[in-house]
Amino acid sequence: MTTQLADPPQTAAAKARGKWWALVFLALAQFMVVLDGTIVNLALPRLQAEMGISDSTRAWVVTAYALALGAFLLLGGRIADFWGRKRAFITASTGFALASLAGGLAQAPWELISARALQGLFAALLAPAALALLTVSFPGGKERGTAFAVFGSISGVGAAAGVLLGGFLTDYVSWRWCFFVNVPIAAIALVGVWKRVQESKAGGSTKYDWPGVAMAAFGLGSLVYGFTNAEHGWAAPETWGFILAGVALMAMFVVVERRVKHPLLPLRVASERNRAAAFLASFLAGAVLIGGILFINFYIQIVLGFAPFIAGVASLPMTVVLIVTAGITAKNLPVLGPKIPTAVGPIFMAAAMLWLTQVRADGSYLVNMLPALILLGIGLGLVFVPMQNLALFGVDKDDAGVASALVNASQQIGGSLGIALFSTVAAAATAAAGGAPMEALSDGYSAVFWWAAGFAVLIAPIALLLINISRSTFSGATSSDTPAVHL
Repeated sequence: MTTQLADPPQTAAAKARGKWWALVFLALAQFMVVLDGTIVNLALPRLQAEMGISDSTRAWVVTAYALALGAFLLLGGRIADFWGRKRAFITASTGFALASLAGGLAQAPWELISARALQGLFAALLAPAALALLTVSFPGGKERGTAFAVFGSISGVGAAAGVLLGGFLTDYVSWRWCFFVNVPIAAIALVGVWKRVQESKAGGSTKYDWPGVAMAAFGLGSLVYGFTNAEHGWAAPETWGFILAGVALMAMFVVVERRVKHPLLPLRVASERNRAAAFLASFLAGAVLIGGILFINFYIQIVLGFAPFIAGVASLPMTVVLIVTAGITAKNLPVLGPKIPTAVGPIFMAAAMLWLTQVRADGSYLVNMLPALILLGIGLGLVFVPMQNLALFGVDKDDAGVASALVNASQQIGGSLGIALFSTVAAAATAAAGGAPMEALSDGYSAVFWWAAGFAVLIAPIALLLINISRSTFSGATSSDTPAVHL
């Protein structure tokens, strides 16, 4: 007979410390991925002037990243599951750092756009690997809730920090440092995960579903590209043509995934109602967060006349409130359960956007922006924490990577739709307003915020109708992987 001895107290304490250090480095990687979705935005005018880039080509500096990230996230999640999540993380961190270095050193537009596409490609492997490693490191209980609170708040913090850091670097150093800054961040995350995180990967068959890979990549890529082209008008062939192609390819993808033996996306991951609620909430929250923040910063810079760095500083209240709210939400999540905060958070988000509909050319930051930023931070903090938990709750450990990819893909596609739709709305409302330029722009931004409020409101009924997991199961009090439901 053999007897299994418990770990000595020193060993148990060391494991606990290692787990929390792992969270730091994994969250840092996620921060970098989200940061790069916005850090270049404020640098675009100066970058365009220095490199002689045309207006049409300028859009590809942003689009190339979003397109590669959205197209390959599902494949990245499966590679992480099959190849090894730690190995995938280290490879992706290295690739992301090298692509960032290439972007900072670029001398021609094609070099810069290629570097952005490579950043997106490696981010598509890095993001799901990081979230999957977090899921394995924190399998359940209150510690998992705290870990996911930190990780969940990164989406909002990273987007806002990208604006702040991008403005600072552009104003005081060079737009090239919007790329170079990723190199030390990636290096710290890589070394930390290499030393602190154990390898994990899926067992059993590790065959890739190549038809599914092709349909998912082209389908998601077509959707992102179509939404991005909406600035040319929704009636333009390059808009509706790619969107329809993307929808058709994703429908074919679902059919294929039902039939193949080793699917890229096991439909059980997306079809469970609580996780489905998380993916839908991620999609809508991405539209509000990424699209909304873009136009908030347009108003602060163009209408109120703030310099890029000062505009970034002006967005800090939202970030601070989001972090505080996420911490409070995580602490009380075992008692509240996921439904209440996911349903209440959108009310604060919608209230923020409705407040912003009152923006005027002669408005002020303290009156028109600050209250809305505080409300938005509260709403995002309430939504992101349970959303990240739900997206991975009860997922088989072999599917952790692809589930992580799906929640990231949902937010990315939502953000692309938000930017595209809101850009079209702003352009139409500005043109219809006439009058003084700043008045017309303010009217355009006001129309955008009405639409953003509508997107935010939709999250609440999704939470109320689909989330039915019990508080005890969600908090880790039960051992079953199958969510208990309230009848």
